[in-house]
Amino acid sequence: MGKVTIKDVAREAGVSISTVSNALNDVDVLNPETKSHVLKVAERLNYVPNLNGKLLKSGKTNMLGFFTTSVSGPYFYTLVESMSRECDRLGYGLNVFVTKDKQVIMSNIMGGRVDGVIIFEELKIDDKDIAAMEKDKIKAVFLDREVQNETMGSIIFDSYVAGYEATKYLISLGHKKIAYISGVDTMFDSVQRKEGYLAALRECQFPIDGDYILQGYFEEEGSYSAVKSLLHLHPGKVPDAFLAGNDVSAIGCIKALKSLGYEVPQDISVVGFDDIDIAQYFTPPLSTVRNQIARQGILVVDHLVRMIQKKEKGKIQKLPGELVVRGSSHVKMNRNESV
Repeated sequence: MGKVTIKDVAREAGVSISTVSNALNDVDVLNPETKSHVLKVAERLNYVPNLNGKLLKSGKTNMLGFFTTSVSGPYFYTLVESMSRECDRLGYGLNVFVTKDKQVIMSNIMGGRVDGVIIFEELKIDDKDIAAMEKDKIKAVFLDREVQNETMGSIIFDSYVAGYEATKYLISLGHKKIAYISGVDTMFDSVQRKEGYLAALRECQFPIDGDYILQGYFEEEGSYSAVKSLLHLHPGKVPDAFLAGNDVSAIGCIKALKSLGYEVPQDISVVGFDDIDIAQYFTPPLSTVRNQIARQGILVVDHLVRMIQKKEKGKIQKLPGELVVRGSSHVKMNRNESV
């Protein structure tokens, strides 16, 4: 026997196709006995509803799309896991699109393959694309990029304030020569963290030294190389402390310092960002600014679903960071002092 159709169920149950449809979709127009009879027949015949036809008719896919250039590393693992769980809770599936191809991104966003989209800020979605999305009333939430209109919102980790507070913390320990390991200069949160760092230095009237702003690309290896290069090229300018753009960079920094014979934090303090799982278990345990990554994932899905359900208009929500002090930062001591 071929695939059982809705017609087969109707014929077997002795009712019309619309009655079967109402029973399967829980439309409240049937008496309970009829509904129960139809469902039993459908179950006995192993009838599987044609979901595609149903979704096509309703114009809904019950899927959300997450567009990003990468899902590698602990930040994305936590974020995608959190978004996926929240989608599941709200009755949606999550499609993850990993691509840098603008055409692929826009055709998937505009093609109605998902009910709403979550866009990681590194994607090169420009104002023209946003205008096209707005015209088509595409529901979208951006991560770490400020976009707001009726159908689009943003969930942002307040990187500027976090960068400022982390730098002020290092200054409060007596550190004056504070280097910053930047991430990627085109990324919103990377730029904002650096701006916060610079604002704290200016407020305390500390000189801003270009040699102390390194490029680590949010990578352990890139940060390791950048720190070693700084100390090889400028042996007379050893920083008191490093503020790293994320925890992976901070780990690369500590490994570079150890390889050159420096003790962390006795000689040099190091602070990271994000509070990834390994941060508390690293040696020394990492002082860091906790980014509520899982909370970000929950909020982005909730806001998007509420816009899809027309319960909310686009808004910008900022999440504060939280300084977590562990073993990699220490009150400044003179180089010749013992611990």
